[in-house]
Amino acid sequence: MEKLEIERRFLIRYPDKDVLRAKEGAVFVQIVQDYLKDGDDGFGRRVRSWDDGEKRYFYTQKKKVSTFIRREIEEEVDEKCYLKLLNDKVPGSNTIKKIRCRIPDSGHIFEIDLFEFWKHQAILEVELDSPEETFPIPDYVSVIREITTEPAYTNRAMSLKIPSEDVI
Repeated sequence: MEKLEIERRFLIRYPDKDVLRAKEGAVFVQIVQDYLKDGDDGFGRRVRSWDDGEKRYFYTQKKKVSTFIRREIEEEVDEKCYLKLLNDKVPGSNTIKKIRCRIPDSGHIFEIDLFEFWKHQAILEVELDSPEETFPIPDYVSVIREITTEPAYTNRAMSLKIPSEDVI
């Protein structure tokens, strides 16, 4: 299914997992994702396994439209297709492993990605209906800075060069 993804991203101090677990509606998901060679159409491609108690697999294509907007095509695939797509992995890239905590708050879903290579920082993402939409930063996170426009903090870039601990 194709959609427009409009999101803002923030580098945050590593949150207290117990505080996150206590939030109403919080869901934790284990994610393993790999980046594939770009398609001829300019779309970046990835595959992801998603485990929230049920293991699922996704193939996603994204293309930048503007600073905050990307075209996204995502489809659920079976394990056999997932494993076949992994054959097209970007040479020399690392698999990204993270725990994502999804928390509904103030009419949004806040997603906090806890990466295995960081112990003191994480990434907060929020999807929006428009680039101009405002939203409150939840009080259970401490923002270091916004990284929406910093390419080094995309998951794809991090798969090519795992960032050092606590690059602030």
